[in-house]
Amino acid sequence: MAFGITREELTQWKEAVSRGEIAFITHFWLEPRFLGIHTVTKVGCSNLERLSEWCAANGLDPRYIHNRDPFPHFDLIGAKQIEILRKERLWDQLERFRLL
Repeated sequence: MAFGITREELTQWKEAVSRGEIAFITHFWLEPRFLGIHTVTKVGCSNLERLSEWCAANGLDPRYIHNRDPFPHFDLIGAKQIEILRKERLWDQLERFRLL
């Protein structure tokens, strides 16, 4: 279950993904398989080659891309999520979701 984002934020992410951009959206998340994890960042891009290259460049295995048409994405959680958000300078998402 996702919560903590607005419809406008989700629409903007979807539009960027559809344009083939690497786009980030973080939201609160409850998933019983991942105890202690309360957020996820979805890194999306409709260009699977570009998303795969982004994953590889960031030490992530492209095999774990969720190839869900029309919004393929890679889910970031935990320490790697924080590392990537810092690298991408997405301070607003780090602060808003208390990941600092």
